[in-house]
Amino acid sequence: MDRNLYGSLLAALLGLSSLGTLGFIFGANSTTPPLDKPTGDWRLLDSITYENLTIFPVVSSSDRDTAAFLTLDKGLASGEVVVREQGSEGMARRRDGRDGIIRPSYSTGASVNQLVLINRGKRPLLLLAGELVSGGKQDRIIGKDRLVPVGAEPLPLDVFCVEHGRWSAGAAFTDAKTIVHPSVREQAAVESDQSKVWSAVRGGTTTHAEVSITNAAGPPPAPAQFAAARIERAIREDAPTESYQKIYESGVVSNSADSYIEEIQRRFDRATSGLKGERVVGVIVAYGREVAWSDIFASGDLFHQYWIKLLRSYVVEALARPGYREVASRDDASQFLRNPNGRIQEETEPGVYRWRQINQGRLSLIELDALDPKVLTLHRLLIHRSS
Repeated sequence: MDRNLYGSLLAALLGLSSLGTLGFIFGANSTTPPLDKPTGDWRLLDSITYENLTIFPVVSSSDRDTAAFLTLDKGLASGEVVVREQGSEGMARRRDGRDGIIRPSYSTGASVNQLVLINRGKRPLLLLAGELVSGGKQDRIIGKDRLVPVGAEPLPLDVFCVEHGRWSAGAAFTDAKTIVHPSVREQAAVESDQSKVWSAVRGGTTTHAEVSITNAAGPPPAPAQFAAARIERAIREDAPTESYQKIYESGVVSNSADSYIEEIQRRFDRATSGLKGERVVGVIVAYGREVAWSDIFASGDLFHQYWIKLLRSYVVEALARPGYREVASRDDASQFLRNPNGRIQEETEPGVYRWRQINQGRLSLIELDALDPKVLTLHRLLIHRSS
């Protein structure tokens, strides 16, 4: 073969190889199945910054109809949803290791990490990891995003305890209108580790202070406003059973959190008013300059049903973290609208929902799809893990 021709062909092949490599790094994961979701039409609004917390509202022109889904708060308040301790009549579901499909099996006796849930309503029930139910033998949080179909048998629900010092009969489970803050939620949703959940409840945050070049040269970060010593005080004075709800709704936190929330909400309302043809469907959250978290939903209505308790959770995290005098960039936040590349873990209940997790480095993406009547991504969570 002519050497010039051979060199040209080799250069062309190397060029194609380079493009393929770039596609793997920057493009969508080629192993990710096609999904019916509003990818590509999300847009970031200008950031809202207060103290060490920055929030980027995410808007979309594709506002999906999510009225067919029931939230846990509304279901418990109306009596359409019942949660109880697992007992002799309880059933559990096992996950087949070969195909990720959830199938029923049976067990008896109360369990720290499992409750029984009944959906008596006429709509599928949406559960988000980190939502808190209070009562029973201990307060618990939901372990994973999932859907519970209408007419399902009593469902064994994977949970994590957030009340370390109690195991005794209490009032019936009620909605706490609370979702735990990101450090605790991460340990449940990604790490799935009960001891780490307890540790995050007591410690306030799982993020360790890191001194950046900017901070090293300039003034040090402000100390955490809700440090471990104050959590100990809250436990001693208001929450002897180490109940998450009592700790983080005690005066030690509320006195700081309430005014913080009001100011963020005021700025958020101002920043998102006057939208034309778009709805706010989620947020990307940063602490100091670190973009750490995002919650994005299929519709503006679904986002607003969760917004207030999500906002409180972000603020509690901000109070527990050092107050870095830096602000996250819009470019860094926009990266949270992209999917990481990595091995996909999936769990499926045929005809009901599909749960998916992708990890790449310290990024973890979790998505929940409704499968009926068509595939719809109800919730997208992207985390820059602290551990």
